Amino acid sequence: MSLPSSLGQLVEEAQRLSGPLQNTIRDSIVNSIYTTAESIAAGAVTTGDPERTDWDRKIDNILTSPVWGFPIMLGLLVLVFWVTITGANIPSAMLAEGLFWIEARLTDFFMAVNAPAWLHGFLVLGVYRSLAWVVSVMLPPMAIFFPMFTLLEDSGYLPRVAFNLDRFFKKAGAHGKQALTMSMGFGCNAAGIIACRVIDSPRERLIATLTNVFVPCNGRFPTLIALAMIFVGGSVALSLAGAVATLAVAGLVVLGIAITLFVSWLLSKTLLKGTPSSFTLELPPYRRPQIAQVILRSMLDRTIFVLTRAMIIAAPAGGIIWILANTHIGDTSILAALAGWLDPFAQHMGLDGFILTAFILGLPANEIVLPILIMSYVSGGAMMELDSLAALRQLLVDQHGWTWLTALCTMIFILCHWPCGTTLFTIQKEQHRWRWTLLAVAIPTAMGIILCITVNYLAQGLGLI
Repeated sequence: MSLPSSLGQLVEEAQRLSGPLQNTIRDSIVNSIYTTAESIAAGAVTTGDPERTDWDRKIDNILTSPVWGFPIMLGLLVLVFWVTITGANIPSAMLAEGLFWIEARLTDFFMAVNAPAWLHGFLVLGVYRSLAWVVSVMLPPMAIFFPMFTLLEDSGYLPRVAFNLDRFFKKAGAHGKQALTMSMGFGCNAAGIIACRVIDSPRERLIATLTNVFVPCNGRFPTLIALAMIFVGGSVALSLAGAVATLAVAGLVVLGIAITLFVSWLLSKTLLKGTPSSFTLELPPYRRPQIAQVILRSMLDRTIFVLTRAMIIAAPAGGIIWILANTHIGDTSILAALAGWLDPFAQHMGLDGFILTAFILGLPANEIVLPILIMSYVSGGAMMELDSLAALRQLLVDQHGWTWLTALCTMIFILCHWPCGTTLFTIQKEQHRWRWTLLAVAIPTAMGIILCITVNYLAQGLGLI
């Protein structure tokens, strides 16, 4: 029996409004419960420190304010990045110097025992040098970022971040706790994927997993910072270069957050349809972090764990890259031949074949993308890094014709491309389905290609380049 048209329309309208209505009813019930509980507690319980409770509420009125909450979040984000960037430079350089001193001693040993050149190249210039780059680039930033992140977590601020971003993720059909997993991704996307366990709903956990890669990890920051210093910081006074480059990187991070929300909304309307689950967040009181415990926990549970996974994947990758750079077909190495084959498509993206090749071969670890690119440009047989930003600028701009558009498209593709091998390994372990791992590759790659092509042809069409 068919329903009358007016009645059918009424049912459809009721179904359309059921989601928002349920949310309104749920929020009203939760608000009523907490109001009643506070009233009962106020009449029956004497708090030990009412002044502290008042201070917590006064601080919350600022940190969760629609006016001040987001500027404070952005300011803290810039501060954390600036401290991580500036603080990691010296220990990273010292660590690299020590590790490459060991490389020199290994070379001496291989020469002393008359080992074949190919064995020295594969093990030392390939495997060991890849490990050295990953450790020297990843360890210092993680050793700074993760403790700072944990301090914000222990102090009680991160739940306020989730509170501020909750309405945006709810509108995107995702979960408010995705803000926490996204924040963890700034240190390492693999750690952000593991943090998705805090989301109870399988659908929303999967959305958070598939979009975590849109926030850049510390493996991508060195390349972003180097390009920002050359093409953005280089356009202002030297005293302002660091601050302006930090703001440029922060702007890219904000773009990544916007893309995260857009893709989350798209997934919730297509592949992963469903009503967002309830998210009742009770803001914890502010507390003084335990510094010693924070450092120990962040080093053992996050830094060492993530670094170990990255090293396991980067070691064999270094050997494979050395083989590709030193195996020739005629007068051309396999690496150069691959770059030539990819160049026509890369040009549409505002890149070149060598840049796209470096991204592909950098799949095991984002830290080795820039060394691979430099090795390809100078036709070297092993991964290398130039000793100054001025030398890198000369290589990119003067010798290979980079423009600001090339740098912008490269930075966009750094932000939006497939996850590193460590993150893909973690996604497979967490989701236990290859189709989700493959989708985690396809979504950001498609987004990066579309954005790069759009920006490239838009800039050319407007005559900006």
